[in-house]
Amino acid sequence: MSLNTNGRHLKLKGMVPAKPGLLRAERLFLADLAGEAERHEDVVKQIKMIIDNFDPRLSIEERNLLSIAYKNMTNVLRNSLRVVGSLETQASRSSGKKQLPLIRGQREKIEHELTEVCKDIVLLLDEKLIPTAKHGEEITFYSKMKGDYYRYLADFSQERDRDHFAELSLEAYKLAYKQALAALHPMHPTRLGLALNFSVFYHDVRKSPERACHLAKSAFDDAVLSLNPSDPGMDQALRDSVTILQLLKDDLILWSEEM
Repeated sequence: MSLNTNGRHLKLKGMVPAKPGLLRAERLFLADLAGEAERHEDVVKQIKMIIDNFDPRLSIEERNLLSIAYKNMTNVLRNSLRVVGSLETQASRSSGKKQLPLIRGQREKIEHELTEVCKDIVLLLDEKLIPTAKHGEEITFYSKMKGDYYRYLADFSQERDRDHFAELSLEAYKLAYKQALAALHPMHPTRLGLALNFSVFYHDVRKSPERACHLAKSAFDDAVLSLNPSDPGMDQALRDSVTILQLLKDDLILWSEEM
């Protein structure tokens, strides 16, 4: 399927017509099965079929499957990029300079693959998911995803593109944070996950540990101060959010030491 954006036709990878006779629940089952088998590209294909043939308003289960699949796909490529980048640096400083063009070629190949995956999910978010999402948690979740994948692009792009992707990431994070502050409880895992990733953006992309610490500490303090054991469902909120709170605390300690 091709989408027209500013006069250009962009193709969403894997967006193909569903086979006749398969219901939405069957597509979801196949996506879940693919996720269990760690076939993340197949998960994306099945969820895109649901979006294209049934409804762009995804259920929480469908949305989470899509998010986890893209996260796993990009994590593999980002880890590969770190390894090859490290080897490239070592080769440039040693007697292995003869292999440097080969290593550089492999790095560029991985960068291209990672760029394609990141742009694919951003296009899906812009064209299908965000326009149909409800204000509040849904918009926060999808805008956070958009900020994340633009941040990944900013991580390895050349200077001119890095600044462009960084600005797009910042815009998405700001929109998500505005929604989160207005609609979500400070202990809500989506709000805390956004604070964690937004603070990483300030630290890693904007190179500002001060801003990163301010945002992370604000989110951490708001969550702790909001705790009320008598609130219905608070036990579940604690279980869902405790890992993110610990990550925020760990980052605060590390970044404070940097300053």
